[in-house]
Amino acid sequence: MDAGRSALDLDLPAPPAALAQMAALLARPTCDLATLSELIESDMALASALLRTVNSALFKLSGRIQTVREAINYLGFRQVGGITLQHGLRAAFPQVPELDLLWQRAAARAELMGTLGQSLGFDAWAAHSAGLFEECGKALLFRHAPARYRSLWAQASSDDGVLIALEQHAFGASHDILGAALCETWGLRPSAVHSVRHHVEFHRTLELPGQDSHRAVCAVSALAHRILSCSADLDRCVDRLAEQLAIDPAKITAVIPALADGRAASP
Repeated sequence: MDAGRSALDLDLPAPPAALAQMAALLARPTCDLATLSELIESDMALASALLRTVNSALFKLSGRIQTVREAINYLGFRQVGGITLQHGLRAAFPQVPELDLLWQRAAARAELMGTLGQSLGFDAWAAHSAGLFEECGKALLFRHAPARYRSLWAQASSDDGVLIALEQHAFGASHDILGAALCETWGLRPSAVHSVRHHVEFHRTLELPGQDSHRAVCAVSALAHRILSCSADLDRCVDRLAEQLAIDPAKITAVIPALADGRAASP
């Protein structure tokens, strides 16, 4: 990871202190409500962004949430942590239209991966944060060379395999490697770092890389990728991932209602 960064002379944005501490707190087996709320409230910009989001039309609340503690009680630790991390990550990059769609995808992917991870008994926070950071290496390269990266994006036409080859040729580094480096800098769990580093490859092959403790988050990423892209091979994806994780495919199917309904209707 350092080699690609050095070749670009690329400085990775550092997280606000409150976010770094929050990521460490949420990575623990248990998380204290008072400690988490105090951490978020210690950064006025993060706290304000969180409350704006919670009180937006997105959540359709009947009443107004006034404090971070109320937000945590309403949404839960993971979702509040995810919203806060998302705002901190976005704030580290240029606020330009080209990145808006990337952040929208990141938010949807993170929420889906966190929900799938929790439903499957995996590390939900690692899954959520991996989903949020999966494409952040693209934002890093865009920030480094906006005009040049716009051209690469256009040439790749939504094919991340093609984009990685173009990035390597143009910059000597690719967004998966740089994204994983940013994950490490921001204190994400090793399983999340591993998923971001290898996501382009296992999305294509469905071959889960690395040690068993990291494979679950990779599996959730591959599953979310197929769901969000409305892939026709979702059924095959479930069977392939279940085989590598040594679990019953029905356990995965049960957390994907559309797929569960389809299988139930099969003769």
